[in-house]
Amino acid sequence: MKITHLLGIGAFALSVTACTTNPMTGRSSLQFANDSDIRNSAVQQYQQTLKESKVVTGAQAQMVRTVGNRIKAAAEKYYASIGRSADLANYQWEFNLLQDKQVNAWCMPGGKVVVYTGILPITKDETGLAVVMGHEVAHALAGHGNERISQAMVAQGIGMASGLAVKNEKTAQIIQALYTPTSQVVLLKYGRGQESEADKMGLYLMAMAGYDPRQAVPFWSRMEAQSSGSRQPEFLSTHPSPQTRIGDIEKDLPKALEYYRAAGGK
Repeated sequence: MKITHLLGIGAFALSVTACTTNPMTGRSSLQFANDSDIRNSAVQQYQQTLKESKVVTGAQAQMVRTVGNRIKAAAEKYYASIGRSADLANYQWEFNLLQDKQVNAWCMPGGKVVVYTGILPITKDETGLAVVMGHEVAHALAGHGNERISQAMVAQGIGMASGLAVKNEKTAQIIQALYTPTSQVVLLKYGRGQESEADKMGLYLMAMAGYDPRQAVPFWSRMEAQSSGSRQPEFLSTHPSPQTRIGDIEKDLPKALEYYRAAGGK
């Protein structure tokens, strides 16, 4: 009984001390993994991916950088307005377009972003691209990587009270397992709750950046049409159903339009 009681107290203390609240969505999550370790691992994986891939230059790559920088600026402005600029202090943003037919994009913890050329026919223009990049940047800002790694640590019995050397070694092993360096990088598989949160937050970010959030619905409709074939795009592998996603986006549009109009949109 005493051991069970102590374990319960420990779990409660962990949930209190490591609970993080997303300022845009209000969702709370358990995040106690070392952010510095995660960022360092992410940078290594990012650099490995760039070495093994063809980095695109030219007009399309410039569009990726333009959209990325607008979303970055919008995020920084928002976090500054709520007194949480420190949350983004260690981000080192980078936006690259890679030549690859896969329909995908991702943002590593710390702000390293990749878009694959295979998704551009579906995004069609800057606004469609902003839907994708807003969603992926939202994963990083919401700490979904830390949350996923923390979940894995809990599952393996690694808590905040573990010995530092053991904890760091185990953390490194989990990060390596979750972020496998390959030419087609294997990223964290987020849960549907995290994907839905990224939809909401990404919608707000694109609106704050001056992109019309109403264009998110036709983009996801195009993405769903793309997935009607035999193989679903990796970008949709763990995402909510199209009907759920579009319904949720429509519920979030009024708030997103407030941000859009505040940014000068109509």
